[in-house]
Amino acid sequence: MASPALRRPYRREGEEKRRDDLIAAAMTLVAEGGPEAATVRAIAARAGVTPGLIRHYFQSKEELTHAAYRHVMEAMTNEAIRAANATASDDPAIRLAAFVTANFSAAVMTPLLVGVWAGYMHLGRNDPVIHQIHESTYLGYRDRLQALIAALPRPADPARDRREAIACNALIDGLWLEGGSLPEGFAPGEVQRIALDGVAAILGIRFPADAYPDPSERKTD
Repeated sequence: MASPALRRPYRREGEEKRRDDLIAAAMTLVAEGGPEAATVRAIAARAGVTPGLIRHYFQSKEELTHAAYRHVMEAMTNEAIRAANATASDDPAIRLAAFVTANFSAAVMTPLLVGVWAGYMHLGRNDPVIHQIHESTYLGYRDRLQALIAALPRPADPARDRREAIACNALIDGLWLEGGSLPEGFAPGEVQRIALDGVAAILGIRFPADAYPDPSERKTD
């Protein structure tokens, strides 16, 4: 028989998965019908659990929906950071390109994530927790982007790097919203290429050709 010490990690893993399932259910409901659609009863039904079980993981519906919003925002930032760190090259431009294009991967630029983001954006005015999550995740993403920009082989200028990080972030956000909302409106790799060209223009640099998607890829009807 396995000892309790050996069984405990599996119990934690199961609990984390159940919590993740509840967050995923809340995300889907918000994307489909806005925050008001994510009721405790609807979340429980979508996750295939009883409403009472939700209270085991979250003290309130608001805590659960806040967790869903934080999950979306942090997941996108973490994916971009992972991509930049996974590059084998020490070239700062290659690392920056990987960070930028990761925002438009199949796992990040989706109607679901755009729907969750849009569903919560207007709540930030009256919900201090949503506002805090948005502020902290935005600044965390922008700071990482600014650090990658500062690593480029140019004269040091923190004020310039900050302005350019804000501009690049706005460009990335806009393309992510359009690409996630209307994925059929863009050819494969097109949004990534536009993002890289736009970031390069803002920064006054040129990305290496191999940072771009395969130009032979074309949208087929």
